[in-house]
Amino acid sequence: MADIICGVDISSQTLDVRIGRDGELHRFPNTEAGIAELTTICRRNQVDLVVMEATGGYERLPFGLLWAAKIPVAIVNPRSVRRFAEAMGILEKTDSIDCKVIVWYAETKRIQASPPASATQTRLTALVVRLRQLADLQVTQKNQRRLVTEPDVQDSFTAVLQTIAQQMRALETAIVALIDADPLWAKLNAAFREIKGVAGRTIARLLADLPEIGTLSGKAVAKLNGVAPIARDSGQKTGRRLVRGGRESVRSILYMVGQVVRRYDPDFKSFYETLKAKGKPHKVIRIALARKLLVRLNAKARDARQALAEAQAA
Repeated sequence: MADIICGVDISSQTLDVRIGRDGELHRFPNTEAGIAELTTICRRNQVDLVVMEATGGYERLPFGLLWAAKIPVAIVNPRSVRRFAEAMGILEKTDSIDCKVIVWYAETKRIQASPPASATQTRLTALVVRLRQLADLQVTQKNQRRLVTEPDVQDSFTAVLQTIAQQMRALETAIVALIDADPLWAKLNAAFREIKGVAGRTIARLLADLPEIGTLSGKAVAKLNGVAPIARDSGQKTGRRLVRGGRESVRSILYMVGQVVRRYDPDFKSFYETLKAKGKPHKVIRIALARKLLVRLNAKARDARQALAEAQAA
């Protein structure tokens, strides 16, 4: 556990900083110059860990520059921090209070540093995110085109869709090259494709958004991605077990691919028919298939990682 923790509350313009729960409050601009001042403060106070909330992107610059300066950083879930504050009786919310709560939360939860992704991992994630954005845009444009009969407007849609398709092909080519060039990713790619129905885009999404696959238990990876039912039991009451949270980008593609896999895989097909015969709602079946698929993929990833490690050690 870190001895001296610096809590940072981030906005688009500023960084509000407190070292320890009761330390002096500092404010720096969220710029390279401001982060340099934060770095100096951290070194002067021998900070062991800087903790900041995920803010949708505003944390990326300080996170990267602090790690580059060899100062360990961790990013935490803002909802978890807020609920922790409420549990501790802190209902107010100001920048000053938030810094203190972040430090307190990190101390209580024994938060560890979150090392930055490699350059290759960052590039793959960027390519996959952009491919997903273009795929969504393509669907939107096609839907809008159906409502138009004017030839000139139809031509406009055609030109835009051609450009989108061209860029998507270029991104897919770059993603394939990136995966093939990495020994672990190439091994995982081959292992995942053993499941009929799991194809390129699914694999790219998993490698980009779930780099931990194969390093966690089946239960842990299911919970991480929001496909594990959460118990709600108390005394003699057994509550309805719902899924919540998790990584939406992974979960959404598992829902779709799970339906495809059950058409080809006898085990998945039998599982689907059993749940259907029991009268389970369609949504419950969809979640169950997604979880089963993720656990299967995780097991294959675990075996592939182990085989690669043994081959490299030989």
